[in-house]
Amino acid sequence: MTGFGLASTDHGSVKFSVEIKSLNSKFLELGLKIPRAFSDKELYLRNLCNKVVERGKVSIAITVERSEESQKGASINETLLKKYYTQLVEVNKSLGADISNLLPSVLNLPEVITYTEEEASESEWEILEATFQKALKNFGQFREDEGKVLKADLELRIKNILGFFVEVETLAPLRIPAIKARLTQFLEDTVGKVNYDQNRFEQELIYYIDKLDITEEQTRLKSHCDYFIATLKDKDANGKKLGFISQEIGREINTMGAKANDAQIQQLVVGMKEELEKIKEQLLNVL
Repeated sequence: MTGFGLASTDHGSVKFSVEIKSLNSKFLELGLKIPRAFSDKELYLRNLCNKVVERGKVSIAITVERSEESQKGASINETLLKKYYTQLVEVNKSLGADISNLLPSVLNLPEVITYTEEEASESEWEILEATFQKALKNFGQFREDEGKVLKADLELRIKNILGFFVEVETLAPLRIPAIKARLTQFLEDTVGKVNYDQNRFEQELIYYIDKLDITEEQTRLKSHCDYFIATLKDKDANGKKLGFISQEIGREINTMGAKANDAQIQQLVVGMKEELEKIKEQLLNVL
C-alpha cells in the first residue's frame, strides 16, 4: 500500500505540482491539500483518487507557483490610510500622546489593506487536472513495481516453508518406530519384559501414537501453501485474503510443532514460523 507519485507542469509563468504519498492503513484515509483557487474541484479530485486507490493513508499535496509578475498581492487604500492617520494624529495631540509610531496601528484598521484572491481560469484547471492524472499514473506504477518485488519475496517465503515441510515429511514416519522402541525399552527396564501385558501395551501405544499423528496437519499445511501461491497470482486485490490464509498456515504449523514430539521436526517448525512472520510483515504492504 505504500506508494509515491510526483508530477509537475510549467505553463508560462505558473508551475503546477502534484505529490501523492501513501502509507499502510486498513482503510482508505485521504488527505488533500489544494490551493483555494481550485477548492471547488476538491470533490472531483477525491473521486479520481478513489478510483485508483483502494486502501492506505494517502496524502496529496497540490501546489501552484506563480511568478512575481503574475501574482495578485495585497493593495493599500492610500486615501483611507491618510484619513485614518490624520485623525489619529489630531486625537493623540489633543491627548498629549506620542505620535511617533502610529503607522503600524493605521495599517491594521479595517479596509486599509485589501487582499485579492487568486482566481483560476478554465485552462489552468485543465492543466492541473492533467498533472493530477499524471501523478496518479506515476503513483500506480510505483506501487505496481513495488508489488512485483513483494510478490517475489512472498513466493520465496512460501517455498522456504514448503522446503521445511519436505524435510518434515521425511522425518515424520521415523518417529513412530523410535517412540515404540523407546517405550518398550522403558517398560522392560522398569518392570521386566515378562511383567507387562503385550496386548494392552499395543492398545495404549496405538492410542498414544494417534495423538502424535500430524498427517492431517501436513495435508492442510500443503493445501494452504498452494492456495496462498494461487491467490498471490490473482490480479484482484487480495491482501486481506492472503492475511487470512497466512493465519491458517500458522495454525497448522503450531499444531504440528505441538504434536511432533521430535526435536528435529520442532527445529524445522521454528524455521517455518520465522518465514511466516516475514510473510505477515510483508502482507501489511499488500492491498
